[in-house]
Amino acid sequence: MSEQAGEKTEQPTPRRLEEAQKKGQLARSAEVQTVFVLMGGLAAFSFAGHEIWLQMLATLHTTLGHLHDTPVSGVTIQGQAVTGMLFVARCAGPIVFGTMLAGLLAGVIQNRFTTASEALRVDWARLNPVEGAQRLFSMRQAAPTALALLKFVTITLLSYTEIRNILYDPIFEHSVSLAHIANFFAQATLRIFLRIGLVMAVLAAADYGYQWWRTHRDLMMTREELKEEAKSSESNPLVKSARRRQRNISQRKMQAAVPTADVVVTNPTHFAVALRYDRKTMKAPKVVAKGIRLNAQRIKEIARQHQVPVLENKPLARMLFKYGKVGGEIPAQLYAAVAEVLAWVYRVNRYRYFAEQNQT
Repeated sequence: MSEQAGEKTEQPTPRRLEEAQKKGQLARSAEVQTVFVLMGGLAAFSFAGHEIWLQMLATLHTTLGHLHDTPVSGVTIQGQAVTGMLFVARCAGPIVFGTMLAGLLAGVIQNRFTTASEALRVDWARLNPVEGAQRLFSMRQAAPTALALLKFVTITLLSYTEIRNILYDPIFEHSVSLAHIANFFAQATLRIFLRIGLVMAVLAAADYGYQWWRTHRDLMMTREELKEEAKSSESNPLVKSARRRQRNISQRKMQAAVPTADVVVTNPTHFAVALRYDRKTMKAPKVVAKGIRLNAQRIKEIARQHQVPVLENKPLARMLFKYGKVGGEIPAQLYAAVAEVLAWVYRVNRYRYFAEQNQT
């Protein structure tokens, strides 16, 4: 055999994909999470940076300007501690909120706005140190390790070049105000993180593509798995009921189209195929209905009720039933045989078709 028995060669079925989504087995990249958090923090710093700087100046001025007349006691130390915590909360709050919001948004997008119920369950097997070591040193970790190394080298080079430019800036050779120095370092920090963020976005896109490919490959199925899933679906009462309803709807649609047919070709008892051809709108005759056994009998009954010709042609009926699709054109290899049937029908019913053409 050219294929091994357990080789995954088949695409995952919709049921397999749905089960994987419930288990949380989706393509996710930690690099995407990192980029969102970094960009969220930068956005928050850009919007709230000036206000944070003003709060820092006001707090430093209040604290350092009254050191000489501030008594040292347990009450004052406690008050200063509370004031300091509130100051840190006001300064760090916008940035923390921005990074948290960006991280949640990245998780929701990667989870496709769904909650994996089964993924929330505790998996004690993941706490096994032996299995953890095997996952850490497995081949699956080769790509993330290489990506982490590339990220480290890239961030180091970008940071080094920008920091070197900062150190050689003329601002250190002149006497400038504290506010100017603070603004200089804020702008330099923003440039560093923007450059890092752009590179991280490229790496995140590459990592997400790799994670999607690996997840899709893991979800692929063997031929045996496809057969087992098909058997379980066939034994499912809900699936059977849905298929039965769909079959009944298609049968009713076909039976409703029989009166518009030009001829019904029969086997005569096993098959019945209704054909229609309009020279003005169709390139070739189309199959409007077909059936076997009881459905074939029903098609012939409807045809007789509406005076649609019924012609017995065993080989042609068998070929039309096998290769013709309802709503589609007949196979090209049957053009000649069907043309003879339609020519016979037009000759026998020429007065009927002449009247229909005059009406149109």
